[in-house]
Amino acid sequence: MAKISMIGAGTWGIGLTVLLSNNGHQVTIWSAVPAEVEMLRSKREHKNLPGVKLADSVAVTEDLEEAVKGADFLVMAVASVYTRTVARQMASYVPEGMIIVDVAKGIEESTLMTLSRQISQEIPQANVAVLSGPSHAEEVSRRMPTTCVVGAKNRHTAEYLQKIFMSDVFRVYTSPDMLGIELGGALKNVIALAAGMADGLGCGDNTKAALITRGIAEMARLATAMGARPETLYGLSGIGDLIVTCASMHSRNRRAGILIGKGYTMEAAMKEVNMVVEGVYSAKAAKALAEKYQVEMPIVEQVNQILFYGKAVRDAVRELMLRDKTIENPMLPWD
Repeated sequence: MAKISMIGAGTWGIGLTVLLSNNGHQVTIWSAVPAEVEMLRSKREHKNLPGVKLADSVAVTEDLEEAVKGADFLVMAVASVYTRTVARQMASYVPEGMIIVDVAKGIEESTLMTLSRQISQEIPQANVAVLSGPSHAEEVSRRMPTTCVVGAKNRHTAEYLQKIFMSDVFRVYTSPDMLGIELGGALKNVIALAAGMADGLGCGDNTKAALITRGIAEMARLATAMGARPETLYGLSGIGDLIVTCASMHSRNRRAGILIGKGYTMEAAMKEVNMVVEGVYSAKAAKALAEKYQVEMPIVEQVNQILFYGKAVRDAVRELMLRDKTIENPMLPWD
């Protein structure tokens, strides 16, 4: 049995807490929000996961030092916009070599860093790993079969975490490509916004399939330009996560996109969803990375135009359809 502290009490943190406690581990949840701590202590469930009860053995605290110092390893489940701040707050409590598994998805707009790099920068003594894949908290918490991939700097860490998280309903693969895993998890949220916008506009299945396939092409181009492996983007944290995020109503990015497609502003859509819409925060970073690495990402470009410059969704779709004619895969030779 491992002693694990879940840093962050959103739905994904709760879903993983349920999984890990069911696996026989002792889990402590930390939240910086007193009302959230009180809700979890008194009701033993999160308001956004009704009916999903925490085991009596799960502890809840708002004392970050207590959470970190009492753990064998940490799971970083705060929203991506808070990753650096929380990492900085807990840095002095983390012992040399402690494993921190980041399970959030995003890219920091100001530095263009992935979340694991932010954590490593703030807590250089930590052994940082990542867990990602097509894994809605609503389904994981209710024991619906799910697959993910864990990435780490060395095989020993990856296989240790694989053993901790794996269960009869949660299958975990391992990979050395942390960068590819994180880029897949962050970039797919931007494409999911586009898929939702198309749904809100009333487009059909053909449009959704086009956005998914051309979206993964954009994601893979950028990831490989940055040094990730293309195979990773065609695995669980790339195409797998992209499919589920573009297709499911559990996806807050798709839901926000649907509202924008129906005419809501970005701010109004985020307010209506009432949860952090990670794709909005990653969109500018994705565009900046595309420019830095000179990679063509037309879907990401149009999402930025819609979100931040008031472009009409219908005009963006038309512009994507009327781009210059090109070959689908330039690597394939003609006879």
